[in-house]
Amino acid sequence: MSDYQFVEESDSLLPALQSHGQLGVDTEFMRERTYFAQLCLVQISARDHIWCVDPLSGHSQDDFWKEMLAHDWVLHSARQDIEVIYQTAGTMPTSIFDTQVAAGLLGHPAQMGYAGLVKELFDVEIHKSHTRADWSKRPLRQEYLDYAAEDVEYLLAACDLLSEKLDKKGRLAWAREDSHWLLDPVLYDIGENQALDRLKGARNFRGRRRAAAARLAGWREAEAIKRDRPRQWIMRDNVLLDIAYRLPESESAMTDIQGVPPKLVKRVGRQLLEMLAASAGDNRDYSPPSPPDEGQKALLKEMQARVAACAQDLDIAAETVASKRELSGVIISGNRDSRVFNGWRAELIGNDLLDLL
Repeated sequence: MSDYQFVEESDSLLPALQSHGQLGVDTEFMRERTYFAQLCLVQISARDHIWCVDPLSGHSQDDFWKEMLAHDWVLHSARQDIEVIYQTAGTMPTSIFDTQVAAGLLGHPAQMGYAGLVKELFDVEIHKSHTRADWSKRPLRQEYLDYAAEDVEYLLAACDLLSEKLDKKGRLAWAREDSHWLLDPVLYDIGENQALDRLKGARNFRGRRRAAAARLAGWREAEAIKRDRPRQWIMRDNVLLDIAYRLPESESAMTDIQGVPPKLVKRVGRQLLEMLAASAGDNRDYSPPSPPDEGQKALLKEMQARVAACAQDLDIAAETVASKRELSGVIISGNRDSRVFNGWRAELIGNDLLDLL
């Protein structure tokens, strides 16, 4: 592979970055023991350089991120990288090109991995041998850095080749458009307001039990954020749901619930009981989501058929045009802001689907 430079003082890269336009970017991060993903390494490729930047070195990175975010980035399967950078830097790059998105618009599998793409485009084998490495541990082992640098080595060349092919098909703007969807901050919003939506087991709770689950889930989310620990470490889903369902009125009754740790009750039992008590008068109407009726099932089937026909004409996967999940969401929520009805999809299939609705 090409030579690379390990960089601890990221601001020292500013002159080099300023002399380049488009940059290949990848990240390594850890999230097993924290609520927020911990950014552990940033790999950057220019046309003739590769840098592995250490965000854990303790040096200031303000100027580094200001410069980085002003560039056009090339990434592969960008969503998780964008999420961790958004959490770290507080903002996002101005524009990106996702090579996985681009490959999908050329007929490759919608979720094609980076190693598969490099093999397909350049007949080069990349061995994903350190996907479970502890990237937070210092010093980083040499083989880890070699692996990390290889993940950006072919990004810019892949972008060039994919862009050329897309341009010939009139789809280059499509790739840019779909990549830009990944820069919507709503995709990465976290917090107490979304806590109940993540708790799938509460979807059929009603009345006081649903109110209790909402309060407990919001409390857990706030605790996880404050302590930067996985939400399951604060309270497991099944424990939270059991407490909300049984509505104990004392600490001893709460302790009797299977799976509730006595230490948890000792530490925050009174606080939890206050939340349950506050839910007593909260009987706001709520109807659990109904399963799709026969009409909705037939509508989904027809929409999928039309999407499949459109995808076949384009010689791409149907999922690249619109996934079953997207179509189901449109039918259930009536959301007209879906990407299915916007951009390049609107004329090809979106307007046709709107007529069905």
